[in-house]
Amino acid sequence: MSDINQFTITEAVKDSFKTEPGSRFETLLHGLLDHLHDYTREMQVTHEEWMGVLNFLYDCGQISTPERHEFILLSDVLGFSALVDMINTRGGATEGSNLGPFYLDNAPEKTLGADLGDGREGVTVLVYGKVTDSLHNPLPGAIVDTWQADGAGTYPIQEQEMGQDKMDLRGKFTCDESGRYYYTTVLPKPYTVPYDGPVGRLLRAGDRHAWRPAHLHYIIRHPGMAAITTEIFFENAEYVDNDAVFGVRKSLVARVKPAKNVAELGFELAKKPDAMFEYDFILAPED
Repeated sequence: MSDINQFTITEAVKDSFKTEPGSRFETLLHGLLDHLHDYTREMQVTHEEWMGVLNFLYDCGQISTPERHEFILLSDVLGFSALVDMINTRGGATEGSNLGPFYLDNAPEKTLGADLGDGREGVTVLVYGKVTDSLHNPLPGAIVDTWQADGAGTYPIQEQEMGQDKMDLRGKFTCDESGRYYYTTVLPKPYTVPYDGPVGRLLRAGDRHAWRPAHLHYIIRHPGMAAITTEIFFENAEYVDNDAVFGVRKSLVARVKPAKNVAELGFELAKKPDAMFEYDFILAPED
């Protein structure tokens, strides 16, 4: 009979898994066990603390739905999401940023020049630019999948019980032959991450604010290129220097300007904009 103690249990647990030697799964699993057990020994975790962690994770699962993923939110506020984005940003490509908890993969297809504002109050902004490869060659047919909060800082998906359509302020645009995309929408406002669940309790316990700066979400795709998930923020906006989920990168900050000489751009727009900004996305080849 083996005599397992607090110093030998880590190897015993690793040995209990019959993983393929040298596989990525084995590397990830063994690394997790090493760090988890070392942390537990170093912190001398009590039974009460251990159960508190398990109950917290249980609560995250209980509040999660297909339209609200509390574990993604937890990953975001711990900087885990941002770290994974940073590690996996490919050389020369647009930097990645948080997916967030409200992405839906079946957003409606929209024509270039459409308005996503759905008549909501706020500043109408023209968003435009190109999707290119890392050598700045345009990528015609690239898909620009976007979603956002409204002019009050609320996602429609959060207000379905009030009659809001969860597909509002979302759309997929196909870039033209020059790799261009363009559309109008309402300029979003800052908002707090969902604060009514276990992640909110964690933030309050740590005396942290829950505010995110105003931003637009994007997933950019093109055949043969590595897709990017990212966000665009606005210069000098509130909370841009202390985002609750660490999503801001200098390269992802755009300057919003008054909408002047819009006609010179040659876009057919469904709605006249009050403001405008330009942002070009860069994709790197797939491995």
